[in-house]
Amino acid sequence: MTTNGNGHLNGGITTVSHHGNDTEANSPTPTSSTILEMQNPIGETKIYTRRYAMLVMFIMLSASNSMQWIEYSIIAHIIVDYYKVTYADVDWTSMIYMLSYMILVFPGSWFLDKFGLRTSVLIGAFGNCLGAWLKLLSSDPDRFWLTFLAQTIVGSSQVFILGIPPRLAAVWFGPKQVSTACAAGVFGNQLGIAIGFVLPPWLVHMGTATEVTTDLNVLFFGSAVINTVIFAAIIAFFAEKPPLPPSMAQARAIEETSEDTFLADIKELVVNKHYMLLLVTYGINVGVFYAISTLLSQMVLHYYPTAQELTGTIGLLIVVSGMLGSVVCGYVLDKFHHFKMTTLAVYFFSFVGMVLFTFLIDIQLWIVFVTALLLGFFMTGYLPIGFEFAAELTFPIAEGTTSGLLNASAQIFGVGMTLGMGKVMYAWGILYCNIMLSAFLLIGVVLTALIKPDLRRQQAHSDVNYIVPRSETQITNTSCGDIDD
Repeated sequence: MTTNGNGHLNGGITTVSHHGNDTEANSPTPTSSTILEMQNPIGETKIYTRRYAMLVMFIMLSASNSMQWIEYSIIAHIIVDYYKVTYADVDWTSMIYMLSYMILVFPGSWFLDKFGLRTSVLIGAFGNCLGAWLKLLSSDPDRFWLTFLAQTIVGSSQVFILGIPPRLAAVWFGPKQVSTACAAGVFGNQLGIAIGFVLPPWLVHMGTATEVTTDLNVLFFGSAVINTVIFAAIIAFFAEKPPLPPSMAQARAIEETSEDTFLADIKELVVNKHYMLLLVTYGINVGVFYAISTLLSQMVLHYYPTAQELTGTIGLLIVVSGMLGSVVCGYVLDKFHHFKMTTLAVYFFSFVGMVLFTFLIDIQLWIVFVTALLLGFFMTGYLPIGFEFAAELTFPIAEGTTSGLLNASAQIFGVGMTLGMGKVMYAWGILYCNIMLSAFLLIGVVLTALIKPDLRRQQAHSDVNYIVPRSETQITNTSCGDIDD
């Protein structure tokens, strides 16, 4: 069967032309149930070197967004004193990220599916840049309202950023790199959180209002300049997709779609019990991470009152070890495709790390550093695993939709756990707060064990079937042989 110039199927042999390699592959005639409509020829594939530039630009954007998430909470005692607000007000500078995502996740996911990578990334970069410059104007003790408004704008922008990694990986990278590329995209988010943990405590110190204003101006001006450069780079260089798809295993097929298709996908996800289990377990794991990140400064300073800068370093260790965990887990998934086993193992060790953190936090500061490394490696290393496992369980539904719902679940659990554990921490103590967080993770381990590893995307690689995607921008996974990178 051959594809003619209009992308229709005409015979018995598909000619596959790789740049630098011309091969012919005999493939079975796809059935009408697996081919709905092919609007573009898929005979040629090419992996472009500039895929790395797209990934680096996105990593920088994601980092600049997530850095601003935690920059107030990690110096909460200074912000409380400077703006004359409560600790709960400062906690909300973190939780507004989560709340805004919960509100905007469905329109954001629809927008990504409908209008694609470039438009979504541009909007996210613009919001990031605008919020960063508004923060520079908020360096005054009477302008907490403005800094909160700016934080809301930046938090809302993440709806156009958080769901991008699996889509970017699918559009630009071949099958041997797709999980690693997704992990690298999540790496950007973790990199920003790491910077947000360590930079504000280094730059902003307790002092007079004038001194704190100067320190905040340095922090906010640097952030605004960097976000402007990133925004300009994305305008100039970020592309929607490569001229040719990266491999026959992810050949592009465009389906005429509408809002009704998006709603149908949501309904299909709701009745997918294994995806729904993953939705809950992902929310629990990431929600615990959000709560720990937001409350970390208050926890550590309770036991070590003079360790302001070291508090940021502990947060840095959690995230940096998580970045390493993301890369390692992404490589393991690409190499072995053991999604269920990898997810369960990482989740279990996240629970172990949380238990150690709970009972060792008040003994020695160096022990806190060690437990932070273990906790971070598995807890934040879990993030890309969840994205990729969801893509497997729900294929061929658009990656932006599945990852968007995972992130929404994380925000819901994050807000609930941050609010609840903040009250528990001040009413009953830090120990009880952390015991409850450990118990949540144990529940997540049990629920993860119940998920059936229905790896639909991997099956598509081996079945030699063309499966039409559920969005205008999704890359379809097909199996037409391994593509050399």
